[in-house]
Amino acid sequence: MRRRALIGTAVLVVLVVLAGLFAYLTRDSRTPAKAPARGQSSASAVPYAPSPSASASAGRGTLPRPPATHDPIAFGRAAATALWSYDTRAYSQSRLLTALHAWMTSESKYADVASVDEQVPSAQLWEQMAQDRQYATATVAEAHFPASFTQALQADPGAIAQAYIYAVTVTGKQSIAWSGSPHGGAEDRSITLAVQCHPGKDCALVGVLPAVAP
Repeated sequence: MRRRALIGTAVLVVLVVLAGLFAYLTRDSRTPAKAPARGQSSASAVPYAPSPSASASAGRGTLPRPPATHDPIAFGRAAATALWSYDTRAYSQSRLLTALHAWMTSESKYADVASVDEQVPSAQLWEQMAQDRQYATATVAEAHFPASFTQALQADPGAIAQAYIYAVTVTGKQSIAWSGSPHGGAEDRSITLAVQCHPGKDCALVGVLPAVAP
C-alpha cells in the first residue's frame, strides 16, 4: 500500500484526469487486478476458439529484451510487443516471466510486477497451450500519449519530474498459431502502460494500467 501511495503522489499530479490510472495506483494490494489480461492478451487466443486467420509475424522463439531507449513511446511499443508475444515451443512460462521482469523499473516503490505477470498465461494454461505447441507474435500499429496525459502535462510541465512516469497507449494485433493450424488467428490489442524514463537513463516499465486510456 505504501508503494501504491508513492506512485499516486508522483504520477497523479500529471495523470489526474485518468480515472483508470487512479484506480490502478490506489487499489488495495489485497485485491489485485483480475486476470482479464489473461483473457484479453495472450491467453485469450487458445486454440479452442480461434479468430479469423492471419499470418504471424517474425521473431518467434526469442525471449523479449528491453530496448535501450530514452523515448517512452518507443519503449511502450516494444513493451506491448513483448507482452503480446509468447512461444510455448521454445521456453517455459517461468522463463518468460523472468525475461519480462527485466523490463521493470529498478525503483521497487513504483514497480507493479503483478500487473505485468497478469498479462502472461497461468502456469496451468501454459502447459495446455504447450501441448498444442501454441505461440503468438505481435505487431504494433500505433502508440501515443493519452490525450488526458498530454493535457495534464501541458497544464503543469514540471509535474513529470517527480517520478518521470509517462502513460503510453499502444494498439496493434496479436497473431496466434498452434500445431495443426500454422495460420491460426489474429486479434486486435490495446493497452496503456506506465513507463518510467529518467533523463539520461534508459526507459523501464512501471506497470500495466487496468483500462486503456484513449
